[in-house]
Amino acid sequence: MNRADFIFKLYPQVVTLRDGIAYDDQNNVVEYDPALVDAEIAKTEYKRQRAAEYPSFADQFDLLYHGGYDAWKAAIDAVKTKYPKPE
Repeated sequence: MNRADFIFKLYPQVVTLRDGIAYDDQNNVVEYDPALVDAEIAKTEYKRQRAAEYPSFADQFDLLYHGGYDAWKAAIDAVKTKYPKPE
C-alpha cells in the first residue's frame, strides 16, 4: 500500500488526491492528519521489510527439499526476528 491508499482507508470521504491535497466527491478539500497517516504506515512497515527479505518461493522450496522443515523455518524465523510485528 502506498501513502494514498492509507489516506483513502482512514478518510473514506476522500475520493481524489491531487498534489497531496485530498478532495471529497463535491471537490471540497478534506483535511487529514499526516501524523495519523504516518502512524498507520508505520504499523505495517514490518510487512514490507519482511517481504523484501524473505527468500524467493523457489529458494524456499529448495531449502525445504534439501534442508528440511527445520532449515526452512529457521530462515523464515530469522527474517521475522529481524523485523518483528509491532505490539
